[in-house]
Formats: sequence, structure tokens, C-alpha cells
Amino acid sequence: MQLPDVIPIKYEPDYRTGRIGRHAGGQFFADITGAYQEGVRPRHDWWNQQRIYAVLHLFDESGHHTGSNLRFTGFRGDSPAAVEAAEQVLSDWLAGLDAVTNCNIAIRPFRVDFDNVVFGLIDETTDDPDKGHGRPWAELYPQGLGFHEPWNGEYDT
Repeated sequence: MQLPDVIPIKYEPDYRTGRIGRHAGGQFFADITGAYQEGVRPRHDWWNQQRIYAVLHLFDESGHHTGSNLRFTGFRGDSPAAVEAAEQVLSDWLAGLDAVTNCNIAIRPFRVDFDNVVFGLIDETTDDPDKGHGRPWAELYPQGLGFHEPWNGEYDT
């Protein structure tokens, strides 16, 4: 069992993949997301532990990762200020791309470690029935979007 070389991601306006598409330099995946640093186990006050990030991943036309813009803007407990700050950062980054079109994309697995948080589309395929999903699976971190057969761009959360 293995992943395809390129994983399609379906554009869904006003939902989890509402800020993906193409630009003059290739493809992009943009998002505002909450994440916990590695080793942090959320407690009863999780909103003061969950970090808010503006995320812009860039890819070439073949789906190879070419870079990421990532910025921590505060904690969930600081909301709405942390989310508003992330929205402004992401808006500025997207305004810096030429010829943006929101649409389906197809990208290859990649990983970026930033601020002790894992970002990326990571192969989580395993043959162990007690671990993973028992089939080829790619997970987008930290968003928690899972991609699998029939590889049509739809995802599980």
C-alpha cells in the first residue's frame, strides 16, 4: 500500500479548503489554523494552549513544495484578536501573489517544522491494523484533514 505521487485537494468555498488554488507561480494552500506545540497535551484550559497560525504553503505546477509562510499570531484564548491578526497576515500574503484563482489543487507530501509544530501533508500509511487507517492515507497537519482512496480530493476530518 502506498500513496499516489500527487494528492488532489478539492476546493470547497467557505469551508476547510476555501483558500486553495493557483497563482502565477504555481499552486497554494492557505489557512488560519489552531495547533498545539509538540508535547503539549490539551488541558481544561485548551484555549490558552492552542496557538493560532496564518499558513501559506506554495507549490510548483507539479505539486512540489517550494516554501511556506507561517506566522504565530496569538493563542485561541486571545480571540478574536489572534484570529483577526492571522486573517490580516494571510490577506497580505495572498495579495502578494499574482493571478490568484481559487480551484482544486494537487500536491505532493511535504513537511515543515516551525515553532515546534508540524505542518505539512504527511504519509500516514501503515499495515498495522492497530495504528493508522489500514489503507493509504495522507494527513494535512495541523488542520487534521485526511486524504485517501479514491483520491478525488475529498477529505475526512
